[in-house]
Amino acid sequence: MTAPTRAYVEHVAIRVRDIHWHIRFFRDVLGMDARQIEGAAESPTQYWSLGGMQFIADARFAPQGEQQLGHIGVMVDDVPAALAAAAAWDGVRATAAGAHWLRLPEGLVVELLQASPGTVAQALAVDPRAA
Repeated sequence: MTAPTRAYVEHVAIRVRDIHWHIRFFRDVLGMDARQIEGAAESPTQYWSLGGMQFIADARFAPQGEQQLGHIGVMVDDVPAALAAAAAWDGVRATAAGAHWLRLPEGLVVELLQASPGTVAQALAVDPRAA
């Protein structure tokens, strides 16, 4: 079967207790500067980096025993086509966040983001292991 659209992971959202530590690590070690910040810079509630990381500040987060992954953001060529294809799968349902947010049967949440024409093909053409 051929998929009705093509896609790539645009971002991965994780909950963290110390958002400033994560911001500094990904910025200073990996060069992943800010793309967007929600809340004041001194106390952000969420932080998106260039390169696909989203940190969600959660002071109550306990790394032992709780799921750290918030959701996976997937950039797609055609959101309506992807939603129509997903509707045929048992157990996949929309979330309260909106119709383009899907909860899979084992709990993974996927956010579908509409790509600009041609950008998914461009992203998929990049070979991350090329010299």
